[in-house]
This record gives sequence, C-alpha cells and structure tokens, in this order.
Amino acid sequence: MEKDTRDELSLNEMLLLRRQKLDELKRKGKDPFAIDKFDRKNYSSDIKDNYEEFEGKEVSVAGRIMTKRSHGKASFADIQDRNGRIQIYVREDNIGEESYNDFTSYDIGDIIGVKGEVFTTRTGEISVKAQEIILLCKSLQILPEKWHGLKDQDLRYRQRYVDLIVNPEVKRTFIIRSNTIRAIQNYLDGLGFIEVETPILHTIAGGANARPFITHHNTLDIDMYLRIATELHLKRLIVGGLEKVYEIGRIFRNEGMSVKHNPEFTSIEIYEAYTDYHGMMELTENIIAYAAEKVLGTTKIQYQGIEIDLTPPWTRMTMLDAIKRFAGIDFAGIETQEEAYNAVKQLGIEVEKTMSKGEIINAVFEEKVEEHLIQPIFITDYPVEVSPLAKRIPGNTDFTSRFEGFIYAREIANAFSELNDPIDQKKRFEDQLKQREAGDEEAHMMDEDYISALEVGLPPTGGLGIGIDRLVMFFTDSYSIRDVILFPTMKPRE
Repeated sequence: MEKDTRDELSLNEMLLLRRQKLDELKRKGKDPFAIDKFDRKNYSSDIKDNYEEFEGKEVSVAGRIMTKRSHGKASFADIQDRNGRIQIYVREDNIGEESYNDFTSYDIGDIIGVKGEVFTTRTGEISVKAQEIILLCKSLQILPEKWHGLKDQDLRYRQRYVDLIVNPEVKRTFIIRSNTIRAIQNYLDGLGFIEVETPILHTIAGGANARPFITHHNTLDIDMYLRIATELHLKRLIVGGLEKVYEIGRIFRNEGMSVKHNPEFTSIEIYEAYTDYHGMMELTENIIAYAAEKVLGTTKIQYQGIEIDLTPPWTRMTMLDAIKRFAGIDFAGIETQEEAYNAVKQLGIEVEKTMSKGEIINAVFEEKVEEHLIQPIFITDYPVEVSPLAKRIPGNTDFTSRFEGFIYAREIANAFSELNDPIDQKKRFEDQLKQREAGDEEAHMMDEDYISALEVGLPPTGGLGIGIDRLVMFFTDSYSIRDVILFPTMKPRE
C-alpha cells in the first residue's frame, strides 16, 4: 500500500514538472501551442530507405520524441512519425546554447520539428544532424514504458491514441485495414460496380434478424432506428436500374459483445442484377483472395497458429451434408418437426418445441458444425425459416439459394439469390411479424415500401455481405474484433 502511494506521488510530481516546464516556456515567449505549422518535407522512411540520395543533404522532419540520451554538450533522440523512427543528433555547437538547453529540457512524448543534415553515425545508424529544433507540442502526460506489460488490457482500447504511439503493430493493423478496404473498392470498381451511400437512420429496421438501436427524431416526433443492414435500400437501387452497386459502411446492432462482435461494425454489401448465389460465391472468394494478394502479397495467411489458404476455389457443401458429416444426423430422411426435435434432443442440443424443422436444422448447424469449419468453405442451401429475404430453391422450397462463407469457424460472408417475388416476400414478413409478437425482438418488421419496390420489379439478383472487421482480423492475425476497430465500444469507467 505504501509503495502504491509513493508511485502515485512520484507520478503526480512528474506530471506537475511537465506543466511547470510549459509555464516556463510561455514565460520566455516560446509557447509551443502557439505555433501554427511546421514545414515538414521528409518522413523517416524516405530518408532511411533512400540514404544514398539523402546523404549530406538538408532535410526537414517532425515527430514525437520516443527516446532521449544526453552526453554533456551533445545528445541523441529518436523521433517517431507516421512511417517509423529516425535518430537525431543534437550538438550545442550546431544549434546554439539557448536552443540546446531548451532541447535538454524536452520530455519523452514532446513533438518537435527538426531541420538538419543526413549522415551516418560511427555505429552505422542513419541520423539527422540537427541545425534547428522547434518544439511543436508539449506532452503533459507520460507515455508508458512497457505498454504490453499493463495488466489492464482494455486500457489499450480506451486510449487508442497512446496504443498507436507506443505499439507499432497496432499502427500496422490499421494501415492494413485501410489498404484492405481500398483493394476491395478497386476490385469492384474494375468490374463496373457503383459505390453508393444509403441512410443510416431508418424508420423500419430491416435487412437482417437483429435487435436495433432506437433513437428519436424531434422535428418529426417519430422513433427511428440505426440501420442493422444496408440490404433493403441497396436492392431498391437494383429495382431502379443501377444493376451493380455496393456500400461499405457502419452497421449497428444492439446485441451482445464478444471477441467476434461489436455493437457497431463495418460491412460491405454488394448487389448485382442477373446473377445468383453461385455468382456471389465466385465474387466472394475472388474479392478476398485479391485483397489478400494486394495487401499481404499472398493468399496463404497465418491465423492463430494455423495456415489458412484463401486461394479460390473454396470448398462448397450444403448445410444438410455438413450436419450429416459433422453431427451425424441425416435430416434428408427426417420429414416432420417432431422427428427433428426428437433426433436433436438425443444429441443434447437445447431446442424449443415451438421451433420449426428449419430452425432446428439451423440450431444443430450452429451448435455442432461451425466449430469444424476452419479452412475457407461455403455452406449452402439454408432453411427458408432463417432466410426471410432469400429465394427458394426450385423443387426444394423448404430451403433457399443462400450461402454463408466460413473461415476459422467464423462467418465471414452471407449471400443469396434475392427473393424478388413480392407475394412470397410479404407472406414471409407476416411470418416474421408473428415471431415479433411472440417475443422475438430480432425478427423482421413489415416494410410496405420495400414490398412496393418488389412489385415494380426486381430482376434476378445476387446479394452479398462481407464483414470487413472479421476479414481484417484474419489479415492481421488479431484474436479480438476490438483489435481491428480504432475505437471499439467500451463501458464508461465509473
């Protein structure tokens, strides 16, 4: 207890000292917060990667002081910019006594601008011999010395700004995320798709089975919902004749949190007229393989110690075949709901007597099959009861032309041949309403305007959704979805 108190006092004293240094700078007329700009012309990586071009030449760099070592009238420091770190060499003879004294008082975390000459030290380190140093921002907080050693893991997510400073791998993760999104956009743009934006505020929560966040519009005096999917608006655009559209954007679902789920996440939804779910399978595997190749230079990635081969074509398997293989139940030979219920109870899977045969099949799949789907695979032909927006399979109307893509037992994509029969769609919405009335808050609402759009005419269409966050998790070998979202949802600290 005494040690904790001393550490706290020591920390408070260090924080107070930084503010005293700032006050002294202001008293001398050197307020760093009064500086508007610095003409930074070079990044650390430019100089280090092209040393022969820069040797002996003047450069202008800027960044945050990460280490600092003083030796009398000469000092070294490492400054960090967006691309990495570079060493600066500071001598009193080169910048003058006053500037040197100022520099020696600077702290780890301060941001400086440096103009000087590129050279190599006796130990072979590429450096900048400072001729001018300007303090651009005084850091009033103290950076942790060993960020990974912190026991409070969630502090990294709460203070992402510090996490990015002290952990280069975190910065790399979000550069990969940005590059992944750009690669997907480039691929789709090359195929003639149009990127669009649709509303985030909806008057009806639709497009997925999920519980929405509810808000209120004061002027209209109506409740509204943060979107749980972009699907229904994008399909309206197919009706309107755009034919090939996609949207990358935030989705909001008022559900549980885990290493795989965050209440707000990023997805891409893609819709193409005159194709089906087989076309969407090819598009899915090609998009992901293309992005991996462009961003990582390979389609074979390491995730949690396992090599995952993203190279197309991926394995295809129907849901019933997957259940037969991994759970030992042949639902093709089971006709009634009662038979399905009894067969599943013998496996110890909890199902309700009110569940339909299709719902029971889906429950068995989630409980007994998903954990086995490690290498990329498409599971096809889902029961109609759990696919209210998918087209039925001709000749097998209990199932739909739908697939989900799985990697490492996690869903990465969901797609289907879109239901374009307005009569069938309305009936399915009505069935969903009955489920809502029975207490299922995730069931679909009735969307009369969407029915109207289908009555105008939706051509045969394939639709696809891919979870961007989960894809980036695989590309960066990140265990938790919080590792790939810059500011994940966190419960406020009391």
